[in-house]
Amino acid sequence: MTAAVPPHRATRPQPHKFVLATDLDGTLLAGSLAARRRVRSLFSAANEGACLVFVTGRAIESILPLLSDPTIPAPDYIIADVGATIVDRELRPVGSLQQEIAARWPGSQAVLRALAGFPGLTRQSVPQERRCSFLAGEGAVTPALRTAVDALGCDLLLSAGCYLDVLPRGVGKGAAVLALAQAVGLDPASIVVAGDTLNDLSMFETGLHGVVVGGAEPALVESVRKRPLVHIAAGPGCDGILEGLAQHGALRPDATPIKPRAAATPGQADLVMVYHRLPYDEVVEEGVLQRRRPRSPNGIIPTLLRFFADDRPGSWVAWTEQPSRTPDDFEARVAVDPERYPQLQAARIALTREDIDIFYKKFSKEAFWPIIFSFPDKAVFRQDHWERYLEVNRLFAQQVAREAAEGAVVWVHDYNLWMVPAFLRPLRPDLRIAFFHHTAFPSSDVFNIVPWRRDIVGSLLQCDYVGFHIPRYVENFVDAVRSFAPVEVLGSAPCAPRFLTYGCALGVDTVTTAIEAGGRRVGLGAHPVGTDVALIEKLVSNEAVQVQAADLRDYLGEATGIVSIERLDYVKGTLEKLQAFERLLERHPEHIGKATLLNIVTPAAPGMEIYESLRVEVDRAVGRINGRFSTLDWVPVRYFYRSLPFEEVVAHYAACDIAWITPLRDGLNLVAKEFVAAKRASSTNGVLILSEFAGAAVELHGALLTNPYDANAMTAALHQALTMGEDERAYRTARMAMIAAEHDVARWGADFLEAVDAATLPPAALPKAA
Repeated sequence: MTAAVPPHRATRPQPHKFVLATDLDGTLLAGSLAARRRVRSLFSAANEGACLVFVTGRAIESILPLLSDPTIPAPDYIIADVGATIVDRELRPVGSLQQEIAARWPGSQAVLRALAGFPGLTRQSVPQERRCSFLAGEGAVTPALRTAVDALGCDLLLSAGCYLDVLPRGVGKGAAVLALAQAVGLDPASIVVAGDTLNDLSMFETGLHGVVVGGAEPALVESVRKRPLVHIAAGPGCDGILEGLAQHGALRPDATPIKPRAAATPGQADLVMVYHRLPYDEVVEEGVLQRRRPRSPNGIIPTLLRFFADDRPGSWVAWTEQPSRTPDDFEARVAVDPERYPQLQAARIALTREDIDIFYKKFSKEAFWPIIFSFPDKAVFRQDHWERYLEVNRLFAQQVAREAAEGAVVWVHDYNLWMVPAFLRPLRPDLRIAFFHHTAFPSSDVFNIVPWRRDIVGSLLQCDYVGFHIPRYVENFVDAVRSFAPVEVLGSAPCAPRFLTYGCALGVDTVTTAIEAGGRRVGLGAHPVGTDVALIEKLVSNEAVQVQAADLRDYLGEATGIVSIERLDYVKGTLEKLQAFERLLERHPEHIGKATLLNIVTPAAPGMEIYESLRVEVDRAVGRINGRFSTLDWVPVRYFYRSLPFEEVVAHYAACDIAWITPLRDGLNLVAKEFVAAKRASSTNGVLILSEFAGAAVELHGALLTNPYDANAMTAALHQALTMGEDERAYRTARMAMIAAEHDVARWGADFLEAVDAATLPPAALPKAA
C-alpha cells in the first residue's frame, strides 16, 4: 500500500538535533490547541533539526488520514501494529525490519487456533499486520493463556486492562524504536519517547529519554516513576510533550523551538463566500476597469448575494485576471454594490492568465471534470498542474483567513477549490468551514483513480459540513472516505419522500448525515440547488418574452416543439440525443413534419480545446438529420450554437411542449427545473424527459426518466412524450411544479446555511423556530 506525500511537506535531511518517537491517541493527538499548533510548527519542513516518528498500536490503514491532515505534523517514520510494522513517511518498509519480524510470526490462523478454547477473548475487528488483537474480559489472561502464547513463540501484551495483543517474540514499541534507530542511523541520545498507556511501557524500558503525558494510565505512571530518564508531565497530550522536550533539553523551556507562522488576524466578515467568480462582471472601457452586475440574472451568484442584503458583514473571495500576482496599484478589496449590499466586500485574488489557464481551464477540466462525471478515460493527470492548483488554492485560503471574523462561516464552492480547507484549517482553526459541490461526486472506485485522492479527502475532512446535490453523491463521498480511512457513521436519515429511492439509477433509500473519520466529525447533507421561480414568473409575464414565445409557436406551426438546452460538453450527451431523434424519425415516420427539435448548445469557454472535436461531430449530425428528413415547409432540427439571453431561453420553455434533458451524467441540471417553472408560470402543461443520471431525476417526481446509454430507451421515451395524453401531462407538470416552487434557489441557500449552523453551533446558539 502506498500513499502520496502531501506536497506541502518536504523531506527533511539528517542528521537530527532531536527525535520524538510518540504514541498517537492520547499523546500526539491530544492536548490544547495552542500546544498542538506549536508541536506542528516544531516538526514543519522549516525546522530541519527535528525528526518525528509515529509509534502506535494502530495499523497503517487507520493512520492514512493523519498523513493528509494539515493540522497534524507529518512523520518521518511510522511504527505501527505495536511495533510489527516499520515504514518511512512514504509507507515503504525500512530495510529488512519487517521481513525479520514476519519470519518470527506464526501467522494469524495459528494464533487463533491455539487460543480458540480460551474464554473471555474477542478478536478485535481492526486492520492489523503480524499480530492478533483481542478484547480480554476480566480474568481472561491466565497462566494457561500465557503458556499457550509462549508455545507459539510469541509475546503477550495487555494494556488498559482489556486490550490484548499477541505479537512475534521480541516485538514491541520499544524494540521497534531501537531497531529503527539502528537501521537509519538515529542517535539514541537524541531520541525522546512519549506515551500514555501500558501499551507504551516498552518504549520507556529502552533506556531512552521519555515523557509520560498528563492524564496517562496510572499503571504506566507507577511503572516508570523511578526511571531517571523519564519525565512525568503535568500537561496532557502535546502540552506534556512540549514540557518533556524542554525537560530533556531538546527545547528551551522559555522559548518556542522555531518561530511559528503568525496566526492570521481575524477580519470583519461573518460570512465569507469562496467562489471562483466575482459577484459582478469586470469590463475595461477606454482603459478603465468597470464593474457591472452579472449579465445573467439567473444562477447561483444572485442567490448567494441575497445573504448580504440585510447589512450582514461579508466578504466574497474570488480571482481576477491580472498581469501578475502582485500588480501595481491593485485593489485587493472593493465594494460589490454599496447600495444593495453595503457591508459586502469583494476580496480579489490576482491570478495571471497562465494561472487561470492551468488551474481552471486545463487541470480542473482535464483532470477532475472527467473523473467527477465518470469518464476516467478522458482524464489527464499532470503533477506540475496539480502543484499550480495547490498554489492557487493556498492563495484563496490565505485571503479567506484575512477576511473572516472570529468563528465566521466560510462557504467554499466546488471542486476547483477542493484543497482550500486543508490550507485554511491550520491558519484559522476557529472558523466554521462549509463546502458545497455544484457537480456530481463519483463512486469511490472512479474517484480513487485521482492520484491525489488522499489529499482531497483529507482536505474535505477539515470541513465542518459538506453538502451535495443528492443523497447518492453523499454516499459516494462516504465510500471514498471509507476507502481512505475508518469511518464511523454518526447519523442517517430516510430519503423518501423528498427523493426517489428505487426505480432510479441514482436513488438510495437512506442518506448519511454525519461521520467521524480521522478524528474529525463532519456533517453531511443533500441540498439540490433550486431555480429562481419568482424571476421566471416575472419573465414569462414580460411582454417582450410573450412576443418571442408567440413567434416561436408561429414558427413551429402544428409541430410539437422539443426544446434542448445544454453546454457543449461530452457529459451532456448531445450526440446521443441527436442520434435518438434521428432514430425516432426512422422508426416512427408519423412524426415527420410533426415534431421539431430546438437544439440550443452553449459554446464552451474560450481555450477549451477538448470540446472542439465534439462540436464538429454535432455539426455533422445536425446536417445529416436535416438533409435526410427536411421538407419544403419543415426542418427537423433548429440548431443554435451560441449563448442566448435568459429571457429568450424562457421564451423557448414557454413555447415548447417537451423538454429533452438527457445528459450522460449531470450533477443536477437546472434547465429541467427552469422548464418546469416556466410551464407553471405560463399555465401550460409540458413533458420533461430527463436522464436517470442527472441529479434532478431523484427530486423531480413526475419527470419521464430515460437511460441515455440505451438507444432504444431514448427513442421510446421521446415517442411516449409525443403521444402522451393531456391528463397525464397535466398531472406530471403539477407534481414537478410544486417541487420546483417549494424548493426554489432561495430555500436552497437558506437550508444549507441552517444545516451548517446545526452541525457547528451548540443547541443553545441555534435560532428558535417562529
